Amino acid sequence: QVQLVESGGGLVQAGGSLRLSCAAPGSGVSINDMGWYRQAPGKQRELVARITRSGNTNYADSVKGRFTISRDNAKNTVYLQMNSLKPEDTAVYYCNAEGFHTSGDYVLPGNYWGQGTQVTVSA
Repeated sequence: QVQLVESGGGLVQAGGSLRLSCAAPGSGVSINDMGWYRQAPGKQRELVARITRSGNTNYADSVKGRFTISRDNAKNTVYLQMNSLKPEDTAVYYCNAEGFHTSGDYVLPGNYWGQGTQVTVSA
């Protein structure tokens, strides 16, 4: 089973910054698009930002101008720089990747997730 490993969450005051990191396995996986989702209690999971292998990005309207997604293809890692954080950004943030993985003699498509990291922004 493919595991994405994410880190960087924590407690921060409004107006502060955090940087999230998420790494896919270095072997047995071929990654295309990567992105970040978040889910607040009682709310639907929403797309925060996404980035293609070539570096094209898109963002939720609520984070445009404040968050920046980037990736390092050599490390199979995606980052989310979060600036000017607001209390409404409080949520569990999940890393996501789309690609292919090796299972026995087969190469299969997959949609992979990190374990989630808590981001809490206090007023």
